[in-house]
Amino acid sequence: MKRSVIPREFFCRYTPEVASDLVGCRLVRVIRGRRISGIVVETEAYRGPKDPASHAYRGKTSRNGVMFGPPGHAYVYFTMGMHFCLNVTTEPTGTPGAVLLRAIEPEEGIAVMVKNRGPIAVDRLASGPGNLTKALGIGKELDGEDLVMSDRIFLEHGRMAREIGTSPRVGVSAGRSTRWRFFERGNRFVSRGRPSSPQNP
Repeated sequence: MKRSVIPREFFCRYTPEVASDLVGCRLVRVIRGRRISGIVVETEAYRGPKDPASHAYRGKTSRNGVMFGPPGHAYVYFTMGMHFCLNVTTEPTGTPGAVLLRAIEPEEGIAVMVKNRGPIAVDRLASGPGNLTKALGIGKELDGEDLVMSDRIFLEHGRMAREIGTSPRVGVSAGRSTRWRFFERGNRFVSRGRPSSPQNP
């Protein structure tokens, strides 16, 4: 398959716009020369000091420093003592922003994903941010990776999403009214995570 990497200018924009436009792009992971890939079908946008759900809400730290750097890099962190999450940095250097990749529709290397995740239905292989990183073998070693220049992980132009829906983000305790979750409507590979409701106590 011909490689068509998404350029840096794509990421150097307002984070929710990037999050919406990433739906339909292809995420590619290369392990020992073999491509493992899928179409992004679900994302969430996170910004800086005005977004209470963002890691950058309280400023720059050793953990979130990648968010303040140049756009188009991987921000990988470990959460809940269980799994890694993959984000893509956005906006100009110094303005924190990142898009969480929540689910992909597997294309290449499905057998590898099954090996990484165990026997499971194909539509659950990379559905949910923790499942996605497990399926593609993504860990902390990729934190800060340049997704424009890397041969290990990158994003390509994929296909146009049929219809993009929005909702509040999943599992956040703050910023619950912000509809910054984007997903392809009707796609069975979208995660089953329940969006946070602004009516929740």
